[in-house]
This record gives sequence, C-alpha cells and structure tokens, in this order.
Amino acid sequence: MLTIHADSRGHALVVKGAWIADAGQLADLAAAHPRARVREWPGILTPGFVNLYGTELLEETYHPDPREADELGTEPLTGDALAALAMDDARWGASARRGVQRMLANGTVAAACESMRNRAVRDAVHRSGLGIVGRLGRPLGPASLDPYACGLPAELAQPREQGSAARFAFFDVRDETELAERGAATCVATVAEGRIVYRRR
Repeated sequence: MLTIHADSRGHALVVKGAWIADAGQLADLAAAHPRARVREWPGILTPGFVNLYGTELLEETYHPDPREADELGTEPLTGDALAALAMDDARWGASARRGVQRMLANGTVAAACESMRNRAVRDAVHRSGLGIVGRLGRPLGPASLDPYACGLPAELAQPREQGSAARFAFFDVRDETELAERGAATCVATVAEGRIVYRRR
C-alpha cells in the first residue's frame, strides 16, 4: 500500500512501508502512482528535526503523567524536583514514552543521545519509532522540546528522497522563515517508520 503525503505547496513524498518510494510534486506523483492513498497536510513538508538533547530530555527528565498534574504540574521535571521523586523502571519507561510523544509533537524525528544507560528508557525509545543518533559531549544551551528554544541553530534531519527512511514532519506555516519565528509547536503531523506517530487534533 502506497501513501502520498503532500503539503500546501505541492511538495510530496510517496511512502511504502518504512521507506520513501518516490519524491516530487503531488501532481506528478499522483499520476505516477494512481492507486496510492493521498494525504494532504496544511503548511510545509520538512525532514523533521534532530533534537540535540535526547539524553537530557529522556534520561535526565521526568515527564509527568496527566493524572499527576495536581501534584507535579504538567511541565518536565529536572534537578532537585526529579531527585525528590521515587523513580523505578516502570516510571522511567512511562516518562520516556511521554517524552518521546512530546518530541514527536514538535516535529522531532530523531534525538541525539549519549549511550543510554537506563534500560527502561532505552526500550521505550526503541519501540517508539523515534530515530536515535549518537553524539559526543553535551550541547550548550538549555534542553528544550522545541529545537528553536535551546539557543542553538535548529538541526533538521537529512532531506528525504527515494530510498530514505520514511521520517518527516509537517508544520502549519507558510515557509521556513515563519517556522523559525513561530517554533516547532506549529507541527501538525509527524511520520516515523512510515507511520503517522503524531497528528494534531
């Protein structure tokens, strides 16, 4: 089953399983693949972001369960607030799953991490579809779910083309300039391993 994902500018990708089967303009791809399902998204198609702070956001941050909001709030917890929590593998794994979902909601398709020490976090991330890339050392600036909010240039994944992994994201903006101005919260959909893993409601 082929699926064509297209943005408001007519830029499109053809997805087959976990891979990009074709790339180009929507009209051309629809003609070349007449049986493909077509999904049109508002805004622009991008390769998605690589969040440079994977270790900090997944292994050194607790993402509260919504049911804990009255006690812990809804924002990620680090430092002394994290140290005050009784953390076990189940809680770390659940936190990582919520953290990954928040990354995907910001159009992140991969996270840069040091070697993951926490097995529960590692297993949760590997099952999620989020890509992992290695890194050496720690980046400057505050860790943020929004790659534009950390003080470093936002890093996009490699351009998607035929044969690439089907990881990409759509943002409801006119162009890349507006995306930088308004930030990653404008994400409307993220695709990983060929699956829609986030869709804004």
